[in-house]
Amino acid sequence: MTEGHRPGGRAYVTLQDVARQAGVSLATASRVLNGTAQVRADLRERVLAAAAGLSYTPNAHAQALASSSSKSVGLVCHDVSDPYFAAIAHGVMRTAAEHGMLVMLASTFHDPAREVEYVAMLRAQRARAILLIGSGFEDRGWARSMAAELDPYQRTGGRVAVLSRHRGLKADAVLPQHREGAAALARALLDLGHRRFGVLTGPGALTTVSDRLGGFTGALAGADARVPPRHIVEAAFTREGGYTAAVELLRRAERPTCVFAVSDLMAIGALAAFRDHGVSVPGDISLAGFDDIPIVRDLTPALSTVALPMEAMGERVMGLALREPASRRSRVERVSGETVLRASTAPPSGRPR
Repeated sequence: MTEGHRPGGRAYVTLQDVARQAGVSLATASRVLNGTAQVRADLRERVLAAAAGLSYTPNAHAQALASSSSKSVGLVCHDVSDPYFAAIAHGVMRTAAEHGMLVMLASTFHDPAREVEYVAMLRAQRARAILLIGSGFEDRGWARSMAAELDPYQRTGGRVAVLSRHRGLKADAVLPQHREGAAALARALLDLGHRRFGVLTGPGALTTVSDRLGGFTGALAGADARVPPRHIVEAAFTREGGYTAAVELLRRAERPTCVFAVSDLMAIGALAAFRDHGVSVPGDISLAGFDDIPIVRDLTPALSTVALPMEAMGERVMGLALREPASRRSRVERVSGETVLRASTAPPSGRPR
């Protein structure tokens, strides 16, 4: 019997070895061991006996190539160190584990070209499903490049599901209601008596950022409480970005009484910046974020925010990828946020609390 060799000189057994030992064709041995078709009982027993006797271990990559499927799922996010993405990934992984599937995780660090590259790599790996859980991009070029990867992947049986709005992609989606959640938060802050607002925003090319910013400023405009352009400061969608944007806001004229950061991470950075510059929260400035990542409840003061069920969103996007499509139309599941007012927001100074 001809044997192959593993690195280091150890012999390994091929499917051809099993077929030869059992006295059957290679196709019959493959059908028995991969479970892809019914095989006569006596032939099946011979193949299984030969495989056991030779300690045959199937090659997972070869099986995936043969079946155009595997037990792996590609999960692409912007930055897994962000607690928002970590919580969603936890929900994805828990659901995947229940179905015996392996999750491969990739961080793009907000680089649209890298996101397309990772999707191409996952296609080459024959992942059973690809999940995009980072914000989409307001970029037609990105949308065309991504569709060029995902459309043929889906035509050959690959599953795609996304979280948040992704321009131009035909895929099942879980859509957090970013615009509506930010608008509800704005109305709650107006009810506290605030009329002078500042906004710390991430890059406008991200759909999540544009939706949250648009929802917040739109609700204010409806109440004749517009945010002046000088009080909207853009920075990185990170804790460090929030710090930098808050410092810049403090340098500008007519300090607002309330600041909205479009993510909790940016709000955490802003809170540190205010503290470092002797600005009391909420005594001098009220501060609110968006997401309700776990740490914001333990801050001093605890952060007001819009709470999203992040782990549940991960479970739902994984569930969409696992379910057979009901039709050619993409399925959409909308998820509402809940306004949560904590100690970081209060009526503006001089107004009864």
